[in-house]
Amino acid sequence: MGEVGCVEPDSGSTVTAAALTSELKTLSHPASVDTIPTSGNTEDHVSMSMAATLKATRAVALVRDVIAIELLCACQAIDLLAGLTTSAPLARVHALVRRHVPTLESDRPPSRDITTIASLIESGDLDRACAMKVN
Repeated sequence: MGEVGCVEPDSGSTVTAAALTSELKTLSHPASVDTIPTSGNTEDHVSMSMAATLKATRAVALVRDVIAIELLCACQAIDLLAGLTTSAPLARVHALVRRHVPTLESDRPPSRDITTIASLIESGDLDRACAMKVN
């Protein structure tokens, strides 16, 4: 699988996932705590709805990317542990990912792989490949 120490999708990718997770923590700050009394010293919750919606939309995208990174690393680990078996649902997910993202055999930027896996998540294809209820 390439030169030892070079093909490590988890090293740089996990730093990225950690940074995305850190941004998620900042987005978890509720919009309602920043309410500013306006007319007649009353709080205007309607004015916060757009900010809350934008934060939630960004948070969903970040979570999708973090999960895509984790799946990329998990699929590579399964490839490196060839001969060992995993669960049937994970094997189906692995097969779907590998139909779209080749095994990492030499260094390459992971951005396209992460985007591809994120698209599989967003489309629901990954969930369907699992063929079981995922909570």
